[in-house]
Amino acid sequence: MNYRRINDYGVIGNKLSAALVSSDGCIDWCCLPRFDSPSVFAAILDSEKGGRFWIKPSTLFSNSQAYLPGTNILVTTFATATGKVTLTDFMPCYENADTGLAQPVQIHRILECTEGEVEFEAFFEPRPDYAREDTRLGTRKYGVIVQSHPEPLSLSTRVPFALKDQSAHTVSSIRQGERAEFVLHYGEPLSPALYRTADRLEKTRRYWEKVATGGTFYGLWYDTILRSYLALHLLVYQPQGAIIAAPTTSLPEEIGGERNWDYRYAWLRDTSLTLSAFSLMGYRGEAAGYMNWLARVCRLRGPEGQTLYGIGSNDPPEERTLTHLSGYMDSRPVRIGNDAYHQRQHDIFGEVLEAAHNYMNISGYISRDTWQLLRAYVLSALRYWREPDSGIWEVRSPPAHFVHSKLICWVAIDRGIKIARHFGYENDLTRWEKTATRIRNDVLRRGWNARRKAFTQHYETEALDASVLLMPAYGLLPSNDERMVSTLDRIQEGLDRNGLLLRYDQAQVDDGLKGKEGAFLACSTWLIRNLIRLNRLDDAVNRYERLLKCGNHLGLFAEMADPSTDQALGNFPLALTHLNLIITGLELNQATLWGW
Repeated sequence: MNYRRINDYGVIGNKLSAALVSSDGCIDWCCLPRFDSPSVFAAILDSEKGGRFWIKPSTLFSNSQAYLPGTNILVTTFATATGKVTLTDFMPCYENADTGLAQPVQIHRILECTEGEVEFEAFFEPRPDYAREDTRLGTRKYGVIVQSHPEPLSLSTRVPFALKDQSAHTVSSIRQGERAEFVLHYGEPLSPALYRTADRLEKTRRYWEKVATGGTFYGLWYDTILRSYLALHLLVYQPQGAIIAAPTTSLPEEIGGERNWDYRYAWLRDTSLTLSAFSLMGYRGEAAGYMNWLARVCRLRGPEGQTLYGIGSNDPPEERTLTHLSGYMDSRPVRIGNDAYHQRQHDIFGEVLEAAHNYMNISGYISRDTWQLLRAYVLSALRYWREPDSGIWEVRSPPAHFVHSKLICWVAIDRGIKIARHFGYENDLTRWEKTATRIRNDVLRRGWNARRKAFTQHYETEALDASVLLMPAYGLLPSNDERMVSTLDRIQEGLDRNGLLLRYDQAQVDDGLKGKEGAFLACSTWLIRNLIRLNRLDDAVNRYERLLKCGNHLGLFAEMADPSTDQALGNFPLALTHLNLIITGLELNQATLWGW
């Protein structure tokens, strides 16, 4: 079976887990009961072995897909020669007066005929534990049960299925005004009266609409920014407050390549940006929640910190390879776990302090106890800034003196000074100020390459790197400094591919991996933010509009894109891309509507 494009998927979720649903009604990826659990469906990583749950007309059809406005409820519409049907997919997530947020571990699929009569078929092919075990299915009065799963997993429905070769299949017809319901859940199959699909659909719709209307932002690209905001909510693990980088693993950065990683974990960098983005959008209560999560993991893990965490604030699993899966379009290896958490990445100290500083700027209170945690991170930056690390890109080559890492160590100390002064928590900041000045001077002297006329990736190279474009955003240099202007020009000349930016010069950088990769979408937003500060607003708007072409029919964005085709590459949807789309879109609004 052929693979669908990564762009062809929508996402549903309930803040515990998520599922990818293709534009023709197929669930090709889902891990239950949590984001980081083994998959139940993984056809996106092996179209033959991975497993899927597909509902579609059995005859030739045309199709379209959209979210219900202001929600994460996905509706796929099919039109055939005999009629039309809609397939509504959602995972229940709603407020309960007694227990707070209700998140049943369920997937509801509602097929409804809106015109004529349509014959449809459904393929239920679960493959638990990343398809590492044989699937034994059994039929019941009200559906199908996965007998081999450690905890019984069932598909409850009135529609009768036939079993064959570890799969369940049905062909049936539905007339105008009729509907068929399918509910995937744990436990024995339930009668329709018990799974309450219509009630839970309405409650879930109200919940997402309330989430969508809780902010105060408006203006240009409103729909793009709102969809990014709602997409981010699908990446939140609500019990702990962590936000995962993406709900998928091993979607390749190069088709057929080895740059395939597991992103179902929480990066400090993403959480910091989430706090900043939600603050800018007016969601102050949610910003406070992410500040609490940062404080909790800082307390648990101490002043050394680590780059990423499991969604339960624990260590992610050790990185392993699933050799029995062929990978998306034969892109191997398929990995679970992520060894980047073993790396030393010095930017984590500044990411935490930047988040705290932004929280302070929206009138958030930082207690003395939280300050002690933040102070420990400042002291770590003071201690480690001279040492090499693996950098923001988590290279698998030897550590180096990355300019971005030095920059964010400077941010840690600079923001620490500002927070201490604001709350009166530190009396003698002289040493901190001197070290911040020393780091800044070191970056400006050793990070600048006179021959290349640009700040480079690290001190020992002439290779360009888009991450240095963040210097003005963090305040180390203004965008109109002649060195930044020159760097901006060199990066556009050297890293631009059809209006999108690569992360770094792949011909000059040994990152310890084979092959190449697509354009990293967040990098384009960093360029745009510099253009805004230089008052090149036409260029900034054009670049932003160019970037938006890489989104799919639902406004969802992956990690990367092939700059020649705009096809999505890497894990999907990616929090970092959506966060930067929000922040950059809001800055563009401020610049174009009110001026700076």
